Amino acid sequence: MKVLGKPMRSIWVEADGWSVGVIDQTRLPHHVTTARLATADEAARAIRGMLVRGAPLIGATAAYGMCLALRQDASDGALERAYALLGSARPTAVNLRWALDEVRRAVAPLPPPERAAAAYRRAAALCEEDVAINRAIGEHGLQLLHEAWARRGREGRVNVLTHCNAGWLATVDWGTALAPIYMAHDAGIPVHVWVDETRPRNQGAGLTAWELGQHGVPHTVIADNAGGHLMQHGLVDLCIVGTDRTTARGDVANKIGTYLKALAAKDNGVPFYVALPSPTIDWALQDGVREIPIEQRDGAELCDVTGRLPSGELATVRITPPGSPAANHAFDVTPARLVTALITERGVCEASPDGLRSLFPERAPVGA
Repeated sequence: MKVLGKPMRSIWVEADGWSVGVIDQTRLPHHVTTARLATADEAARAIRGMLVRGAPLIGATAAYGMCLALRQDASDGALERAYALLGSARPTAVNLRWALDEVRRAVAPLPPPERAAAAYRRAAALCEEDVAINRAIGEHGLQLLHEAWARRGREGRVNVLTHCNAGWLATVDWGTALAPIYMAHDAGIPVHVWVDETRPRNQGAGLTAWELGQHGVPHTVIADNAGGHLMQHGLVDLCIVGTDRTTARGDVANKIGTYLKALAAKDNGVPFYVALPSPTIDWALQDGVREIPIEQRDGAELCDVTGRLPSGELATVRITPPGSPAANHAFDVTPARLVTALITERGVCEASPDGLRSLFPERAPVGA
């Protein structure tokens, strides 16, 4: 995708051939700055501190974190320490563990002197695979937007509601939920996006709106609680969100507040789609509400808000009374029964065990 008119990805290997560059997403939308990661500890801190976020990008960063660790020490012990360090950075996104497993599987059989180079090759391949997967998700989701445009008699605009940020900033490129929107816009479909602010970290207002603006996609930022109202008045044609973990029966964990949007969509007959790359499917889990670990983050994210002053400076202010405790659940789970369909790199399917098995028969375990 493009930043200030120039192509850019969310993660890359720097010109020195070994350190890793990322966009510091904590500085967006007011400043476009990058960060250089030189150690596994720095990669873990970038994940934990949300310089990088979004399940696919977390996985890519973890994979390169393994490269950085093995570059310093390629012993068996160092490999396992890096795996444990990076694996504990954030609990909900399954891509993190998946990417670490991929790199460990690629390097473990090799003698230590060959491990770092092999890790870099596998991490680079994972990034290219992510780009291809997201492009395919966009192509399959584009058909749904074509259908929505046809239902409107090809008049007016197609209004899409999305939650959090599931664009290219959450992946290596293209994004998941936003990929169909970018392709629809480029294809000439008059698409407009209702962008949930996505409290408490405001990934919608700060990241999704910034992305869409960079690409020229018409959009409007709304309060998180406005979605149901818009649906009641026929102002939403469909919802598309992403997911950080999907169970074998089609339950999806996404940024807190997604479940409420799904309930409102169900009540108003608005299609509710979830865009997901297959690495976010956790085939070992069935009941998302009971089994998916939900990250609980620092309450300061809820109590403090950072914004830009008229002077151009950034400032953080507290909006809650002194002494008031805050509970900051980062994700919730939307049951499969509320999901109209899943948009994957292999096509669109029902959010059910049979639907997922129809597209991924080689991955689904017996009984899933």
